Amino acid sequence: MGCAVKRKDETITCKVKEYRQTNGLSQQELAERVDVRRQAIYDIEAGRYLPNTAIALRLARVFACRVEDLFVQDAVADSQTVDVIQGASTPATRLALGRIRERLVGFPLQGEESIGFGLRSADGILTGDGRNAKILSPADHLEKTIILMGCDPAFEILGSHVLRSAPEARVHCRFATSHRALTGLAEGMAHVAGTHFHNTGKKESNVVLAGKQLAGTGGVVFGFSLLEEGLMVARGNPLGIRSVADLAQGRVRFINRDQGAALRTLLDDNLNKRGIDNSAIRGYETEVHSHREGAFRIVCNVADAALGFRAVAEAYNIGFVPITSARCDLVIPNDLKNHPTVHILLDVLQSNSLRKEISSIPGYESSVTGNLISEV
Repeated sequence: MGCAVKRKDETITCKVKEYRQTNGLSQQELAERVDVRRQAIYDIEAGRYLPNTAIALRLARVFACRVEDLFVQDAVADSQTVDVIQGASTPATRLALGRIRERLVGFPLQGEESIGFGLRSADGILTGDGRNAKILSPADHLEKTIILMGCDPAFEILGSHVLRSAPEARVHCRFATSHRALTGLAEGMAHVAGTHFHNTGKKESNVVLAGKQLAGTGGVVFGFSLLEEGLMVARGNPLGIRSVADLAQGRVRFINRDQGAALRTLLDDNLNKRGIDNSAIRGYETEVHSHREGAFRIVCNVADAALGFRAVAEAYNIGFVPITSARCDLVIPNDLKNHPTVHILLDVLQSNSLRKEISSIPGYESSVTGNLISEV
């Protein structure tokens, strides 16, 4: 019997072990012929890892068979009956699913339930000298972890899909403005940066700025999402805010984003086009450092409007006034493209399951997901 692994929208049964044993090869011997580590062969045979195209083709050449003979695709039922728990849901509602005995139960990922619960586990604890850390995670665990800096809330979803695809792989998402994410990438503080700069001319701002930051190494830019950006407002929009021009009303208490945030640049561009001086906006100099912080200020009634995404407004059950849709891209330096978890991430970007979930998020669209935007 082959070992089955669930991938994308199907179950793939791996037959590598049967072919290896039939040909009288050890895992080490096969690894040498395919030019990978023995651990990779072990993970492939155990169903923990599906190889990329190049490795799959080399395996097929060793056994003089087709790739389809080594990795057999079995269809999985597209839908199953589910009992939805805690609140009504509408079609396309995202669900957290679990099987309890014979019952499939689902919890809607709506409002505050979509943001997360509890404390994040640490990989290490800083020692007294402030420079070293007591490591809590196994070394191979850290080797298979990548850091993604950016501010798209859906990056956490991408990380979950990577984990499902390869349980040994992990994406640690770190919130950062688009400018800070690219700077961190250039400084070697991240493997991947997420950016959603706005185009002010004919050139792609994400591509231009990525090229400047990665001038030494070069890199690639992949599309991740199209997301709706605008003004988060109180539920029901009691002040009737319809555009950035309405922020100039003296009664609107506004919360701005910090310097370097793409949304702040979007606001300033819109104000300039309308001939509105930022001094006319009450609260223009008051800054928060995340979408969630701005939404929280509105919920607490200490602000009437803040910059953010529709998805964040939906999570906090407040109103939203759209301004534009921006493309969020993933930027990867050339020298990190061969990191095993980056490889898995790029495979996951092509999956139907990720695209379907992105499209189900309020204010998101997945037509660009996985597209190669540019090499820089």
